[in-house]
Amino acid sequence: MLVDVAHYYAAKMRAHGPSPKGVDWNTEEGQALRFAQLTALIDLPEGFTVNDLGCGYGALFPFLARRFPAIQYRGCDVAPEMIEAAAKLFGNHSNAHFTVGSVPLEVADFGFASGIFNVRLTHPDEEWAAYLEATLDVLHATSRRGFAFNCLTSYSDPDKRRADLYYADPRYLFDVCKTKYAQRVALLHDYGLYEFTILVRKT
Repeated sequence: MLVDVAHYYAAKMRAHGPSPKGVDWNTEEGQALRFAQLTALIDLPEGFTVNDLGCGYGALFPFLARRFPAIQYRGCDVAPEMIEAAAKLFGNHSNAHFTVGSVPLEVADFGFASGIFNVRLTHPDEEWAAYLEATLDVLHATSRRGFAFNCLTSYSDPDKRRADLYYADPRYLFDVCKTKYAQRVALLHDYGLYEFTILVRKT
């Protein structure tokens, strides 16, 4: 399944280069808005570590580094083409590291996953849902203070949905996170996109 996803995003990168469209987002503004929701999780002023699961070409790194220059950022992605692009863009920064893979190599203070649960291609919803929940376990296991992720919402208008995308139930995933990972969980569903973000605060 992840091989299929890696091939999909590699094709996007070849077509559009290291840009929002290269990771299947429509605009840079939408990408920045998503990052703002995710990083609302951060509750430390400086000197923390981040795992970016499904980092793409590493766009979250400069977004964070502008606010937190001392951040230690680690990005991983299943598509080697994405990691190659990220390393070319940001590999000269000593506080940014990129690896190919589906699991972070180290535990970090915060874990983020942006967009990795959207493109299911031809895989059944049940199979994709199981992958999503298994990946939440990974985020939980590799983050000390908390993690955040986003999904397309099942509240999307039926006539605007794509057959190859996965639209998750925000109520169900909120319950999963609340009962399985932490007492402090936030569901953000009010920022103007057909998606939601969940923040899981473990401390």
